[in-house]
Amino acid sequence: MSMNKTYKEDPISFLNTLFKVAVAAAMPNFKELGLKFPTPKSGKIVVIGAGKGAAAMAKSFEQAAKDFWSTADYERLQGLVVTRYGHGLACEKVEVIEASHPVPDKAGQIAAQRILGLISNLSADDLVVFLASGGGSALLTAPIDGITLDEKMMINKELLKCGASIFEINCVRKHLSKIKGGRLAQLCHPAQVLTYAISDIPGDDPSIIASGPTLPDSSTCEDALRVITKYDIQVPDFIREGLKTPAFETPKVGDPLFSSIPEPVVLTTAKHSLEAAKRFAEDSELNAEILSDSIEGEAQQVGAVFGAMSLWLARKDSDSALKKPLVLISGGETTVTVKGGGRGGRNTDFLLSFAHAVDGAEGIYAIAADTDGIDGSEDNAGATYSPKTIQKGHDFGMNLVDCLNKNDSYTFFGATGDLLVTGPTRTNVNDFRAILII
Repeated sequence: MSMNKTYKEDPISFLNTLFKVAVAAAMPNFKELGLKFPTPKSGKIVVIGAGKGAAAMAKSFEQAAKDFWSTADYERLQGLVVTRYGHGLACEKVEVIEASHPVPDKAGQIAAQRILGLISNLSADDLVVFLASGGGSALLTAPIDGITLDEKMMINKELLKCGASIFEINCVRKHLSKIKGGRLAQLCHPAQVLTYAISDIPGDDPSIIASGPTLPDSSTCEDALRVITKYDIQVPDFIREGLKTPAFETPKVGDPLFSSIPEPVVLTTAKHSLEAAKRFAEDSELNAEILSDSIEGEAQQVGAVFGAMSLWLARKDSDSALKKPLVLISGGETTVTVKGGGRGGRNTDFLLSFAHAVDGAEGIYAIAADTDGIDGSEDNAGATYSPKTIQKGHDFGMNLVDCLNKNDSYTFFGATGDLLVTGPTRTNVNDFRAILII
């Protein structure tokens, strides 16, 4: 473990290292994967993309393309990707624009318009490389005609706070966009289109990542209307009526458009990150178990269940096959139904509920953080928990239950000094959780 603290010396430091290992495994690296790119034809080579990992993906793609293609072909490369504010990187041939996430803004709309300009009037001799990563749905903003940016922002805000799953949110996004749900592929036709992705989606369905701009869409307008009705999302009558017509429908599997588009390549996933963390834990002489890479549900409910499970496993008389010292690792994407006006993201909400469930029991430590370095819309990746956390909160006048009820987990962990602040990681395979029981 070189200079890293062992789990016995400093459990929280160990968990922080485990998170770093998981993030490192999620970074895009075209060279290491040994991907072979097709020889470009005589036309344009256009690299476009969107997401929190877009800049890192573009930079890695450039480095691999420089080695794989001839100098003349590489010099023809051009492009533009859009990423979240603070997640940019300088690239050689591809321009990087930063915009707002999770709620879209004007910068994202301008970036989308410029991308549409890059792919206009392409021919069969042209090549388009699309780089997709989590966050791309909000960052690549091109509402269909008749919908304003303000209306799109309002609908996004409502979807984000109602407790809808990412599948439900992206279903609505696809049907209100000129780009998402396979429509970008329509606009690129007849150019050759390649798609590379970093998966932040439970189950790793590429058509959901960044709302699948270059892939066929299995959801329907009827599905989008069902989501809007289920969560009582307020939308203009124009949208509600439009979703009852073919004009709002996305291209589907079987559309001849996709017959010449190769299967997308998923570069890295939550599973890759969790497996890297598991190997590191086992090398550190811990029993390690991956519970799942696709856990969903209300963050506070999941936290309560994980807390109860941890208490049982920590008992001396537990007859579980999972023996201490033990680390339980999981990923996925929980949701938060906002009930109060507090600050926090799904990972701190999960962890505060977990803290309430274990109630300071000895020998239980935990970390919950987003691999993109940003928990929701705050400046932290997540937080850590130790048996001292609740008492520290009491010492600073924090009421744990009150903070839970107000979704004010950021304030609680900020007071205890347990927030995890990493800055942008420039990748995203969603949540990472590890519970250490010693």
